[in-house]
Amino acid sequence: MHWRSIREYFTLQLLKHFVGIIIGATIVSASINTLIIPNQIADGGVTGIAIILHYLFHWPVSWAVLLLNLPLFILGFRMVGRNFLIFSIVGVGVLSATLSLTTHLPVLTHDTLLAAIAGGVLSGIGMGIIFRSRGSLGGTDILAVLFARTTSFSVGQILLIIDASIFLGVAILFRPEMAMYAMIYMFIATRVVDLVQEGLSHSKSVMVVTAHPQRIADEIIAKIGRGVTLFQATGAFSGEAKQVVYCVINRTELSQIKEIVREQDPQAFVAISEVPEVVGEGFSSWKGH
Repeated sequence: MHWRSIREYFTLQLLKHFVGIIIGATIVSASINTLIIPNQIADGGVTGIAIILHYLFHWPVSWAVLLLNLPLFILGFRMVGRNFLIFSIVGVGVLSATLSLTTHLPVLTHDTLLAAIAGGVLSGIGMGIIFRSRGSLGGTDILAVLFARTTSFSVGQILLIIDASIFLGVAILFRPEMAMYAMIYMFIATRVVDLVQEGLSHSKSVMVVTAHPQRIADEIIAKIGRGVTLFQATGAFSGEAKQVVYCVINRTELSQIKEIVREQDPQAFVAISEVPEVVGEGFSSWKGH
């Protein structure tokens, strides 16, 4: 019964990932077919190359995406992780299918700047859902991994070089404005992907170096209801032993914790940092991760 429950759990998780990839790919495809292509905006990566080929030779973007990725899958067969390759194949296959299915959707706007902004938001949401579902759009990600293993460049640097080369090609083949709109689209999409993966409700981490750690910790627990961690530290300049109070809170609780520290130890040293995502008691759970 125990093994059956484990098997059912992983089957359910895989189903959720697959459904997430389908939903995300559909959103990306709708964005491309209703906003990006009608306004002649370029994209990065393999999808960007497929869109350029569509502009030049009127090739279907769905088939171009699939055909351009095939040699990359063959190259990456022995060089990248099996799970990464499998999810890349699934992601590209679903993206190709949804690109074909959404070709007849109506154009949402003919304002190029508005299309770049809205397209970036929609594509970012779609890609964020795909990435949260453990999916991948393959393409230049595989190429970047391969080159990173044989050169001194990192994956991020190689992806940047590839996208910059595509945008430069767009500026030369067509007009510079197309490349500019493409950069706006890519920037917004990248930021939205981060929001989808990390969430909108960023938390704060607070570190307090104080002579009265227990008093501050007790006040935080009593008044805010947050867990607190105390740990030992040593001042590098003075060599003195110190105690540090560590706590993660919501934005709305920041003023309360500052007031607590000010009341208990006005001489305390306080460092406050952004925390994009927190998983655990009092915050989000592991469900969906």
